[in-house]
Amino acid sequence: MSKSTLEKFYKSFQQLDSKSMADCYHKDVTFNDPVFQNLNYKEVTGMWEMLIKRSKGQLEIDFHTVMGDSEMAQCIWEADYEFSKTGNPVHNIIHTTMEFKDGLIIKHMDEFDFWRWSKMALGLTGILMGWSPYLKNRVSKVARMSLDKYLKEN
Repeated sequence: MSKSTLEKFYKSFQQLDSKSMADCYHKDVTFNDPVFQNLNYKEVTGMWEMLIKRSKGQLEIDFHTVMGDSEMAQCIWEADYEFSKTGNPVHNIIHTTMEFKDGLIIKHMDEFDFWRWSKMALGLTGILMGWSPYLKNRVSKVARMSLDKYLKEN
C-alpha cells in the first residue's frame, strides 16, 4: 500500500502537481536532504511548490528502482532542470527513503552527491568548493532563507 504512495508522489511530481504531492504526506512528516534539513509538513510542501513554480515547466522527473512495503519504501529518482540562480542545466540523481504512517509519508529522506550537484548548478564555484562544508552550509542557508521568504509571501 505505501509503495503505491511513493509511486503516487513521484507521478504527481512528474506532472508538476504539488497539491497531489502534498496529499501524500502525513501532517507530522519530517523531510531531510543535503540542502534542506528538518522540514515539517508546511515547509516541505511549500518547498516542492516553490521548486515547481521556479522551474517554469522546465522540470523533468523520472523515478525507478522502487521497492518497499507498508512501512518503508525506497527509489531512485532523477531530476533534469535549469538551476534558477545560474541558469545552468542540472541532472541530479537522488536516492529516496520514505517511511509511512497510516499509508502516508511520515519521514522522507533524500540523498544525493552534493559536490556532483554543485559542479552542475554552480559551475566553477561548485567545481572548486563543492566538496567543502562551507559551500554546503552556505547553499543550505540561502535555500532556507528563500523557502522562508516564499512561505511568508504565499
